[in-house]
Amino acid sequence: MVDLVLALELSGYALGALGAALVFFEFFQLPTYVEYSEEYNDYSLDISPMEVTEHTWIGRIGAFLLIVAFAVQFVAALLG
Repeated sequence: MVDLVLALELSGYALGALGAALVFFEFFQLPTYVEYSEEYNDYSLDISPMEVTEHTWIGRIGAFLLIVAFAVQFVAALLG
């Protein structure tokens, strides 16, 4: 039983670390409505409410993995 609890804890840590890394990468992506012009060394905003994407699948998958990691940690705490 201890081996199962330890395996659940370690898998929860691994899922949490992977999910946190994906959410971290999400924060450093350039939004779809921001464009950079190398010629003028300038940023421009082109905001159309129908085309704005605030979150990508990287962030969504990362957040889901964090949720699963917390659930696995909770189950491991109940079993341990």
